[in-house]
Amino acid sequence: MNERYDAVAETIRIEGTRILATLIRTVGNVQLAEDAVQEAALAALGAWPVTGVPPEPRAWLTVTARRKAIDIIRREQSRGAKERDGADLIELTKREVETEAVVQDDLLRLIFTCCHPSLSPPTRVALALRTLCGLSPAQIAGVLLTTEVATTKRLVRARQKIAAARIPYRVPAEAELPERLPAVCAVIHSLYTAGHAPAEGEAAYDVDLCAEAIRLAELLHSLLPDQPTPTAVLALLLLTEARRPARVDDSGEVVTLDLQDRSLWDQDLIDRGVALLNDSLERSERQADAYQLQAAIAAEHARVPSYTATDWREIVRLYDLLVEVSPSPAAELARVVAIAETGDVDKALKLLDEIPPSSRKHAVRAELLARTSRYAEAVAELDQALAGAPLDHPERAHRERRRALFDAKSTMNT
Repeated sequence: MNERYDAVAETIRIEGTRILATLIRTVGNVQLAEDAVQEAALAALGAWPVTGVPPEPRAWLTVTARRKAIDIIRREQSRGAKERDGADLIELTKREVETEAVVQDDLLRLIFTCCHPSLSPPTRVALALRTLCGLSPAQIAGVLLTTEVATTKRLVRARQKIAAARIPYRVPAEAELPERLPAVCAVIHSLYTAGHAPAEGEAAYDVDLCAEAIRLAELLHSLLPDQPTPTAVLALLLLTEARRPARVDDSGEVVTLDLQDRSLWDQDLIDRGVALLNDSLERSERQADAYQLQAAIAAEHARVPSYTATDWREIVRLYDLLVEVSPSPAAELARVVAIAETGDVDKALKLLDEIPPSSRKHAVRAELLARTSRYAEAVAELDQALAGAPLDHPERAHRERRRALFDAKSTMNT
């Protein structure tokens, strides 16, 4: 019995966003679609443990969600326009469930829909990540480097604006796609970031979330193969994904880049990522954007056989360009780390003072202080980094180990 309940949960977790995307396209109303998908999930929880999991669980949920949408409309209608909408939906439920290709297209194009130009760029990304990618406000906050409260308020305001301005949830015309492309690329990259470094849970990465982001990046690249930015996004994701097998050890502990076994890196993904990056740069006449620069940094790491062989001066040069093209605390912090790796730890520490506070910043400062044997100060910085870290997060365990090491060295020095 428990296995059947698990099957419902697993189907919703993996397929829920695609089902929601299909339903939003069908009904043109996000709240209605969300309510209908939720009722379909409840129906599955009631039926599947008795009847067994259907051969095509996603198809079952999609059809059931459509019927639930009709029921919701009928409950609220007072004859007239809503009744006609209900009749249209009844006709839709008679059709066959879409093929996999159409469902994928629904999700990608509805990300374009969420990225409406009347919304601010961060709001477009937050709305798409929440509505269509299923990320929690805490996960979105972690990706956008803001707070959960601020993210929740942003999402509420976005939906209020959509309702007040009657912004339609419809698939954009082909001519509208280029205008929305930057925000769509940001959504896909943010989705991968949320999977690559989850803000919640015990896992060091979310395989399904990363796979979904790559799937969408592949689809976007296929949709707009001549556009350099989607090509660069796909290159960046593949180059980053290539290192995933070496990011944790057999016990699930985080392995930092300097200690990773590079023989575990996926060379096929690296080769394809580098080829896509070169193609993207050629199409943009070697004028690199933020994604191309990040992909170039990832490629620079991938091309050398060991950490000690890394050309850190070249990586600093690329980060200098990235901070100029697309300044952000995350890019500035990564640049500081690269500068420290060239041997200029004092300069790196000074540059840290210009970056906004974060747990990641405290952790980086601790490592740099330890390099100058200032272990007591490093322990204090890690205490601040640990103060905001979730109790069950793998990164916390790594920082606790580093704190114990620095504390021991501090004791030895006194």
